Amino acid sequence: MPTRREEGTTGGTPGVPSCPVVTRSAAGRSTAGVRGVTAIRRRSVALSCALMQQRSSVGELAYQLRNELDRYSPGGKLPSSRALVERFRVSPVTVSRALAQLAAEGLVVTRPGAGAFRAHAPGTAVPVGDTSWQEVSLSADATADVVPRSVDASGVLATLAAPGPGVIEFNGGYLHPSLQPERAMAAALARAGRRPGAWERPPVDGLPELREWFARGIGGAITAAEVLITAGGQSALTTTLRALAPPGAPVLIESPTYPGLLAIARAAGLRPVPVPVDTDGVRPDLLAAAFEATGARVFVCQPLFQNPTGAVLSAERRPEVLRIARAAGAFVVEDDFVRRLVHEDAGPLPRPLASEDRDGVVVHVCSLTKATSPSFRVSALAARGPVLERLRTIQVVDHFFVPRPLQEAALELVGSPAWPRHLRAVAGELKERRDALVAALRLRLPALALPHVPAGGYHLWLRLPDGTDELALAAAALRAGVAVAPGRPYFAAEPPAGHIRLSFAALAGTAEIAEGVRRLSEACDEVTA
Repeated sequence: MPTRREEGTTGGTPGVPSCPVVTRSAAGRSTAGVRGVTAIRRRSVALSCALMQQRSSVGELAYQLRNELDRYSPGGKLPSSRALVERFRVSPVTVSRALAQLAAEGLVVTRPGAGAFRAHAPGTAVPVGDTSWQEVSLSADATADVVPRSVDASGVLATLAAPGPGVIEFNGGYLHPSLQPERAMAAALARAGRRPGAWERPPVDGLPELREWFARGIGGAITAAEVLITAGGQSALTTTLRALAPPGAPVLIESPTYPGLLAIARAAGLRPVPVPVDTDGVRPDLLAAAFEATGARVFVCQPLFQNPTGAVLSAERRPEVLRIARAAGAFVVEDDFVRRLVHEDAGPLPRPLASEDRDGVVVHVCSLTKATSPSFRVSALAARGPVLERLRTIQVVDHFFVPRPLQEAALELVGSPAWPRHLRAVAGELKERRDALVAALRLRLPALALPHVPAGGYHLWLRLPDGTDELALAAAALRAGVAVAPGRPYFAAEPPAGHIRLSFAALAGTAEIAEGVRRLSEACDEVTA
């Protein structure tokens, strides 16, 4: 029998089922196995919906109490938590969080054992100062700056900013809460906090067991002694570029590429030089030409499911890239950011470039963040030879070390039976979302070219019809209730055409994807009319 889906919803934005319940059956699976997978998914969706409903209840209760504060004189006592639970029919946790929100706003004061009281009115407002002098101070010597003191972070902020109410998030860079291993992370953090010495200072290079785990994942001849634990991939890339290139130097980057990398390079005073990418990854002929023309000593790439194109560096090009860099006396910075977000139909993955490197050409960066949660910022930086000491020095000066409880929690998580189950579940869900997005785009927006459908990662890269203003389209889409990422921030130089990037990882499910494409279609009609 072909795959069958049955979807239900638990509310949310009108017309957008926010909590789709998905069941699947396929030939070859045992009935018990299908029921087990279905039960797990239903429990996961139910937990996600419960969390979203709780967050909504907190906001609604805070709104109600805020509007009723005028009933009490300053210092007057509010009803007890038990009374609020009974009156509004919410949980004690919801009441506690709503009161904490009002306390943070300075509207109420909570006293343990006594209750909550309306806060006294603030005193006379402090006169607004004159900060206009800062414009002169901040820009007085800007023309002589080797390293700029202001950086355009708009491309990064687009993926970090929370969408407005009712907006479908096609520009998100992290897993939807329903895909995150929240229970497993909470359990891992609880166990980590009870480990002997969990709150002591960790080794500056990271816990040996965690470094060993990352080293095994990289493979090849990489050992734990050649791995540093860092606070997220962005931090690791920042450390790496500072270590490998002086201010003012050129650095070769893929084109298009991750906007956060461009921001890092420019913040370090480096000059990004684009090298075009096609569906087989970076083009070796153009990479060699760029090294020769610029004298660059660093090339940063994402060989696996590149952001934003989703390209995988082909088997034929992999040794060529290493050979070209070695001949130029240059480093290859391998950002292996989504290896753990492979799709169910991907097949065997190519090994990291670092596993094939004997001469210390590759500096490898990998992270747990994308496969877990935005706040689970644990990553690894691996290198061989004298460069490792330079990386270590900069890492220590900038950050000292990654908090030990977080490292201990990472060890607990990746060593638990929940970890492989989580990765398998995410692989299936990402494939389902990807297929739903591709089908919806081909049905409603066939004019948007989709040259490559990746088997990993969380986004699609679409070329717009010639003459389409991508910024106007992004603005129209936002008015229609869907957020997309325009392509311009992904290019270091002038882009060859207009593009948009659509992420499918931050969405609740296939129903929200379908609704998002419908809204995007309306925006396209508005822009091209």
